[in-house]
Amino acid sequence: MSLPSRDLSQTLPPHALNRLAKEWLMEDTPNFDLAGLCVGSQEVKAHLLCKSPGTVLAGCPFFSAVFTELGCTVEWTYAEGQILGPDPVTLTAVVTGPARCVLLGERPALNCMARASGIATRCAQLQGLAQTAGWHGQVAGTRKTTPGFRLVEKYSMLVGGVSTHRHDLSSMVMLKDNHVWAVGSITQAVADARSVCGFSTKIEVECRSQEEGREAAVAGAEIIMLDNFKPEDLLATARALKQDFPGVIIEASGGVTPETLPQYFSPHVDVVSLGCLTQGCPISDFSLKVQRPETQTGR
Repeated sequence: MSLPSRDLSQTLPPHALNRLAKEWLMEDTPNFDLAGLCVGSQEVKAHLLCKSPGTVLAGCPFFSAVFTELGCTVEWTYAEGQILGPDPVTLTAVVTGPARCVLLGERPALNCMARASGIATRCAQLQGLAQTAGWHGQVAGTRKTTPGFRLVEKYSMLVGGVSTHRHDLSSMVMLKDNHVWAVGSITQAVADARSVCGFSTKIEVECRSQEEGREAAVAGAEIIMLDNFKPEDLLATARALKQDFPGVIIEASGGVTPETLPQYFSPHVDVVSLGCLTQGCPISDFSLKVQRPETQTGR
């Protein structure tokens, strides 16, 4: 299982990181920090511990942004994208700053790290299945993301080595069954979309049969999504469409699970997208532990 070696944090606009960190902190502490009185502002160190061996570390830029907003520093023991473990507990980072600020950032930062690393871990596992099978296509996510948390979840897919698919409704035109039914036909829906998206935006059409796939390809769609097909029907339909329209991208989606994913691998299938990369994805277990004074001073 090979993961991206590039610094993917360079894809994140600083203003987006800052905005999210502010929003998460405001959500968690909109008024008084009553417990902050107990600990004050003396400097402390806190250890970020991962308690899920085999976790792919993801979400570091978001974790750091929360503590930077609070005047704290984060020193990472592992780089993002590395696999943590196999020990039951792995020291992943050290946070230094005023005690009350470290504790203000604890829960928002941990929530983000747990979710991001859980998604990256699942993505890496499924991408590993594709690599082992020698499949040439791409495992991809969907827009089934948590409201307000999409940037984190899409970024975690990148760290896990899969395709993010489209980020939003402006990224690519996807004409689903509801669009087609509202307009009347796939041909008309594609023509209407092409009139406004121009040459720079691809059009994808959700198709429920080989006939619909052919209509979409003839109408000029670049991507055909074969939705909710049984694996054996999907493979046969993809083969037939590729024979007549070799330049069209074939995507399989709908009902694909981590267990059934290998059944969709085919030289005629270019993309398999799964909502379970985000929906129902297990989190990775992290905790943040402030070190006792004698531990910090070495006494």
